Amino acid sequence: MQSMALVAGTGETVVALGLVLASTTLVNLAYVREHDAVGSLPPLSLRSPRRSLRLLLTNHAWLAAFAMEGGGFALYAAALRLAPLALVQSVGAGGIGVLAVATARLDHRTLSTRERVGAGVAVAGLLLLSLSLIGSVERSSRGSLPDIGLWLGGTAVAALLTLSAGRALVGGATADGITGGLLFSCGDISTKLATQGGVRALFAVAAILGYVLGSSLLQIGYQRGTALSIAGIATLLTTALPIAAGSVLLHETLPTGAMGVLRVLAFVAVVAGAIVLAGRHRC
Repeated sequence: MQSMALVAGTGETVVALGLVLASTTLVNLAYVREHDAVGSLPPLSLRSPRRSLRLLLTNHAWLAAFAMEGGGFALYAAALRLAPLALVQSVGAGGIGVLAVATARLDHRTLSTRERVGAGVAVAGLLLLSLSLIGSVERSSRGSLPDIGLWLGGTAVAALLTLSAGRALVGGATADGITGGLLFSCGDISTKLATQGGVRALFAVAAILGYVLGSSLLQIGYQRGTALSIAGIATLLTTALPIAAGSVLLHETLPTGAMGVLRVLAFVAVVAGAIVLAGRHRC
């Protein structure tokens, strides 16, 4: 019976990682198309939400890209029902390699050395991650609601401080990317909690709020910086924070022995690849 449960658990995890790989491909391609679409629009602003929303919703190219992003999110939510948060997020980090290749092709240029290194490290992380799944059983808990509230509240405060005071320190576009990434991380954690069912389904409200505000800031940032820099920064935070939350809040366990070492190396590699690619441009 234990061996059957092991096979079933591993099978669900493999399916989940396949779903999130498809998800991150769709989402990162959508980021590129959204960036190109908003580049032709008048300036967007959170101070004029109705005007900005009207500009976006009347732009067919942006709507198509946003629909693609929505499809990617649906696959992501399905993956979270089957696998731990940290595993799902680590695969998502590898998607920044897709973003690097897509932006290079659209700009009709070859990947720079830094982009090749970043994408290669991220892909190597995905390979290590797949190896670490051999014979492993993924475990996690539901987490403490007070601890979860403190984590989400602290992240929201950090996002607000970045949006209000960070622009003078790192520039408007970079601040938009950082804030968007912080809010996306709240959305991703809340989505995982909502999939636990029961009263925790109410976390879907927090997820929607995080995604709406985060997406809005990304669109504004796209008008000031490149897709790789803005979405890359957001992806880095959206990856690293939920991976940490999986361990701290949901007590997700690592495999033992050599497989545990591979898992840690995989997490480090995918985050390092995101750092290298996100740091290519400063805005």
